[in-house]
Amino acid sequence: MNKLIKKANILVEALPYIRTFAGKTIVIKYGGKAMTEDALKDRFALDVVLLKYVGLNPVVVHGGGPQINKMLDTLGLEAKFRHGVRITDRATMDIVEMVLGGKINKEIVALINQHGGRAVGLTGKDGDLIHAKPLTVKAWAESIGTEHDGSPDEDFGLVGDIQSVNPRVIERLQQDHFIPVIAPIGTDRTGNTYNINADLVAGAVAAALKAEKLLVLTDVKGIRDAKGRHVSTLSRKDMQRMVKKGAIGEGMLPKVHACLTALDGGVRKAHIIDGRIPHAILLEVFTDKGIGTEIVS
Repeated sequence: MNKLIKKANILVEALPYIRTFAGKTIVIKYGGKAMTEDALKDRFALDVVLLKYVGLNPVVVHGGGPQINKMLDTLGLEAKFRHGVRITDRATMDIVEMVLGGKINKEIVALINQHGGRAVGLTGKDGDLIHAKPLTVKAWAESIGTEHDGSPDEDFGLVGDIQSVNPRVIERLQQDHFIPVIAPIGTDRTGNTYNINADLVAGAVAAALKAEKLLVLTDVKGIRDAKGRHVSTLSRKDMQRMVKKGAIGEGMLPKVHACLTALDGGVRKAHIIDGRIPHAILLEVFTDKGIGTEIVS
């Protein structure tokens, strides 16, 4: 009987959050081990379907770096990086589009649908969703706070810098009760295709949709301060201060910038959470304490 009462108490704790977030959009950046371990993939899909059934509007933006590396290795192509960014020539872009927009995207869609959801896969090409331009080495170095070591116009090949997000196709899918699943690929006005950092796409999509929350799944508990202590809540200004002081590592910086983009665009809160924890999304959205780092404007 005590176990049953405990379950009832969990539902009661979730009720005010369900009521508050009903009809609101939650953008989820899906990446890390949550994308590669079968049990975590299954739980992620269940979490997304549950969000939809209790009245929220989840939008999923996914990455796929390890899967791209595996495919490149299979085909005998070398994966090259600079400042943590994949150098993307045309041959690599073909692989990126095949893996992200094809294999991974459709696997996520199928898994959500298998658990009772109605997911639809998209890339930035669909519905004129994401416009991009070449990302220069200078722009990226400045955004992550490192020294620029090249000419001002040098870029990473077909790696995109987001210019705009047109949310109409997402909004139409939401009106018809579908769950959009977005691969981070964009185009420019002449039809060139670009590989874009998935964290940055998630932040820009959240801002364009005026989402209630952005959730960024990663493989760490959240943000740590200079002494290595986990920080449960940060203001936007505190986070900017930590970036300037170098207290946030390079791998976390794209996620931080995604959160700041979202907050600048009107998103109320952004969260960096450990996707390795089973049902991490539900624990962050529907419980009093949460499990990661919450960033507020």
